[in-house]
Amino acid sequence: MKQYEAVIATIEQLGGLATIGQICQEVFKIKECEWKTKTPRASIRRIVRHTPGIMVVRRGLYALESMKKQLTEDGIFVEPETSQPAPNKEFNHTYYQGLLVSIAQLKGLDSYVPPQDKNKHFLNGSTLGEMASLDHLPLYTYQELVHRSSSIDTIWMNQRHMPHSFFEVEHTTDIQNSLGKFADLQDFSARMVIVADNHRRAEYEHKLAYRMFDELREVGRVNFLSYDDLEKQYVHEVEQQDYSFVL
Repeated sequence: MKQYEAVIATIEQLGGLATIGQICQEVFKIKECEWKTKTPRASIRRIVRHTPGIMVVRRGLYALESMKKQLTEDGIFVEPETSQPAPNKEFNHTYYQGLLVSIAQLKGLDSYVPPQDKNKHFLNGSTLGEMASLDHLPLYTYQELVHRSSSIDTIWMNQRHMPHSFFEVEHTTDIQNSLGKFADLQDFSARMVIVADNHRRAEYEHKLAYRMFDELREVGRVNFLSYDDLEKQYVHEVEQQDYSFVL
């Protein structure tokens, strides 16, 4: 079996829609296909971007061309520079949470998602609760602060069971609410990140300028991560798995 055929077969097996990470995880199980290159994940990325029958849904997310109509109707795929329905809001929020959990796995970090999101499906595969390595948050500090952080969209925890990063995915909700959570948790040495479409960056900066968030702003405790940059970093993390040593 040729490599591009194995990739197509893998996407079919994954329901016709899959991330580059999911493809790389499954394609090497096809014994009829050989990968003799030292960087097979880079080869797979070239295949999904240039093979007829495979379409780019967004950076790092690919589908079979036969899925195009359904994905368009579901608001998951939007033709570039054309007037289409707004992307599926629930899909986008869950999708970016799933990418954050996937990156945590690649980095060897534990991950947590709140109870209300555990049964949401990442693409056509596992639920977010199944993907996350933690079913509940460790009691890393006073109970009231653990409870306060338990509704944050995605948390990465280090090997000492302390918070590494707090992520709030802001697709349509009020960024001010997330900044309020971060303000309550600012005494922890953990990164705090608002993840949103780049068009909300100005709104983020406006809300962060409120006096109630002076301490967060003045010491640079919070960062803004666009969806586009998150997708780029996810693809980068997947490709780094080809290397035995990363600088």
